[in-house]
Amino acid sequence: MTESKELSTLINQSLALIDQIQKHPDFHAVEYSPDLTLGDAQQALLELHWQTLPQSQPIKNFSLQNLTT
Repeated sequence: MTESKELSTLINQSLALIDQIQKHPDFHAVEYSPDLTLGDAQQALLELHWQTLPQSQPIKNFSLQNLTT
């Protein structure tokens, strides 16, 4: 599935960008209190990724570090 592979790549890139935003000093300096957090965005992307996995492919264990809540 070429489309799923491309979607998976986009999801991974998005997760990496969110991680960079979370760690950026300018982000920490901003007084920002949204209803949804960057951690919520990460969770949504991970759930989307799970939906794109073939049924026979097991889900690998992973860890999200430095989540903001």
